[in-house]
Amino acid sequence: MIKFGTSGWRGIIAEEFTYENVRIVTQAIAKLINEETKKASVIIGYDTRFMSEDFAKTCAEVLAGNGIKVLLCKRDTPTPVIAFEIINSKLAGGINFTASHNPYKYNGIKYSPSWGGPALPETTKKIEKYCMSLSVKDVKIMPLEQGVKNKIIEMHNPRAAYMKKIKELVDFKALKKAGLKVAIDVLHGTGNDYLDALLDDAGIKHKTINKNRDAMFTPNGAPEPNDKNIGELFQLVKKESYKLGLATDGDADRFGIIDSNGDFITPNQVLPVLLYHLNKTRGWKGIAARSVMTSHMIDRLAEKIGVHVMETPVGFKYIGEIMVNNPGSFIIGGEESGGLTIRGHVPEKDGILACLLMAEAVAMNKKSVTAMLKDIEKMTGEVITSRLNFHLPADTMDVFKNTLKENPPEVFAGMKVRKKIMLDGDKFILDDNTWIGFRLSGTEPVVRVYVESDNQTKLNKLLKVGKVLVYGR
Repeated sequence: MIKFGTSGWRGIIAEEFTYENVRIVTQAIAKLINEETKKASVIIGYDTRFMSEDFAKTCAEVLAGNGIKVLLCKRDTPTPVIAFEIINSKLAGGINFTASHNPYKYNGIKYSPSWGGPALPETTKKIEKYCMSLSVKDVKIMPLEQGVKNKIIEMHNPRAAYMKKIKELVDFKALKKAGLKVAIDVLHGTGNDYLDALLDDAGIKHKTINKNRDAMFTPNGAPEPNDKNIGELFQLVKKESYKLGLATDGDADRFGIIDSNGDFITPNQVLPVLLYHLNKTRGWKGIAARSVMTSHMIDRLAEKIGVHVMETPVGFKYIGEIMVNNPGSFIIGGEESGGLTIRGHVPEKDGILACLLMAEAVAMNKKSVTAMLKDIEKMTGEVITSRLNFHLPADTMDVFKNTLKENPPEVFAGMKVRKKIMLDGDKFILDDNTWIGFRLSGTEPVVRVYVESDNQTKLNKLLKVGKVLVYGR
């Protein structure tokens, strides 16, 4: 069964993610597009994973067989570039072959409609429904060579238009004036020749590592730019005294940031820093959006500077929807898993832009990220956030689900529940700027426990209580 998660359909290569299933999913998408649009054009991209370009060609043959014009990317392409090209060239949509930050054995299909953001649930449910009614014999195919000859498949490179847009969104002159020196890790992914090339064009000193394609994502097995996976970048920043370490994931839609002192700056910290920066340097007011399990540090800052925060379910499509519906007042949107965009850009995560904006913030404020966080903390008070992941057997998972549904706690670690938010998962707002949240993964038997407070003692108590609740003892 084909099921779309928070960001597309993903599966293990050769097990679920096969040529046959790719053809069926593409046929379902083609059916959807042809129902909604006449003379449609769709861009197809892919990341650096094993056989991604071959799956992309297979997808192109099916779209062409259904009479849909295909712009097939000439090289591996970041997800935000696909999103930008959909909007910039007024396309019917885009299909990107990527499993983002997931381990090497996965691949996936991410479908974005004409508005450029990830498909919303009403769209993906239609695709799933069509997939269930299709078999291989229903798939229409035009061989690649014939499609190219008939000019219904066109080899395409969307890089130039995207690069121009980023140069409009980021103050590269400020970066150069500050004499910023940065280290970059593209984790063998599509950020190569994008993030580093933008700095090259602006004459900014940098060093980039892991530029080669490595479908195994050596040595970590997954191109996720978290503190565990970018140890090589950490060593480089410390050894050669770089002002920042910047990392992007496999399809360059997520980011990882290391400050000059070697501290890993979490996405929960990046979001308020960039809101602070955009408000201070551009004077932007309006709306900031965050997903439900993202830190409330941005809420506390927003209250001080007159910005309204909107809370969304998990999945960047919901942040993108707020952006599209509020184009003039939207400032920034982000999530704790490392996704971010700003006003005037795409309604999709962009790790390249996030990295460059952090560099801009350091350059224009003439301070390290840690120093800016201290300035923000003076306005908001201390905010400490933590997350634990628990892999559970099915029976334990069932007990936990029933506990939350039938008998949710009214008190956590001696603190009464003041408010329950059931937007996506179960979130309990407690006393004194403290909350605890529980969310089940949509793709694996994992419970994620999110905790935030204004001191470490309360945080530790809540983590213990959360673990007891999850395991039922």
